[in-house]
Amino acid sequence: MLEVDNLTAGYGDIPVLRNVSLKVEPGEILLIGGENGAGKSTLLRAISGFNKPTGGTVRLGGEDITGLPPEQAARKGLRLVLDGHRVFSELTVYDNLRMGVAARRGDRAGFEKTLEEIYDVFPILVEKRNARARDLSGGQQQILALGQAFVAQPKVLLCDEPSMGLAQALLPPILSFLRRWAEQGTAVVIVEQHLKVTQPYTDRAMIIQRGEVVIDCPSTQLDAELAAMHEARRSAMASG
Repeated sequence: MLEVDNLTAGYGDIPVLRNVSLKVEPGEILLIGGENGAGKSTLLRAISGFNKPTGGTVRLGGEDITGLPPEQAARKGLRLVLDGHRVFSELTVYDNLRMGVAARRGDRAGFEKTLEEIYDVFPILVEKRNARARDLSGGQQQILALGQAFVAQPKVLLCDEPSMGLAQALLPPILSFLRRWAEQGTAVVIVEQHLKVTQPYTDRAMIIQRGEVVIDCPSTQLDAELAAMHEARRSAMASG
């Protein structure tokens, strides 16, 4: 389980997040949405150790991991897939995927099984297995970055804008794969702007505005909560 309590973080003296709390159980997918600059990516970076929080706590399976460097957080089972296709550009597709074996303590048989699942969902990685990552398109690199994370089999998977650089048609297969992965016991957090597409694959939804949580509800209630929030905003503007 991932548990975040009153997390505060930012960049230098500029605060971005203010007292954000969330909880994600094994097998659950949490969708986080909000406008650009709301603090969504900062939240994932603070949870995973790329940004050091200035307040609050992050717990993984009950253990306090607040402020641990990313590599230490990863060894404990937390993995962040950043937007922008962060892969090893000089390595082949296959070698990029093989990097996840280290996190599995050399579980070669498990790696091959997971690789088959990844290839089944993303056949382009089979076709390009011997190509260097730098020669892939942006969308293909994004798929490869997700594949790297799956190979490591983390307890908690954080995905920052998995649709970045992808054709819209590729997002549902990725979300289906995340759903299937969650059902095997992984807790998943997805930051995504395409709420309508992503929502059906998730269990809970959270909307962040100006670094604060303004909606936290079951995904099935998100549309109603958003409509109520927008109506309240229109009423406030009309009366003001």
